Amino acid sequence: MCGTVEFKLAKPQQNASACHCTQCRKWSGHYWASINGPIDGFKITKGEDKVSWYQSSDYARRGFCGSCGSSLFWHGFGLSSFAKLISVSAGTLENTKNITLGRHIFCEHKGSYYELNDGVPTYTTYPGA
Repeated sequence: MCGTVEFKLAKPQQNASACHCTQCRKWSGHYWASINGPIDGFKITKGEDKVSWYQSSDYARRGFCGSCGSSLFWHGFGLSSFAKLISVSAGTLENTKNITLGRHIFCEHKGSYYELNDGVPTYTTYPGA
């Protein structure tokens, strides 16, 4: 939001995920939409010293801007299916023209104040994990 942190993500997936787990809802204020890409194609190009990482569980950490608090990254370092990926907040990307919402995940934890009726597939976990 403040422009302190910039990054590049090579080969991002074209389908965003909307995560409704309790942690993502608390972290983002609603559900968190993100794009996955290979961690070896991810590089913080500006403000690396301003990125703060919070270990939110035994297997994952969340990165945020230390200046403005924006939610930026999720990395499941302790999960074999996610260790080689990083998730970046879809709202931080400059060009989202070719990105579509591909799935709602962890829907059994969604907030009671909203409905999922947009026709996008819903899952109780992360499909393929």
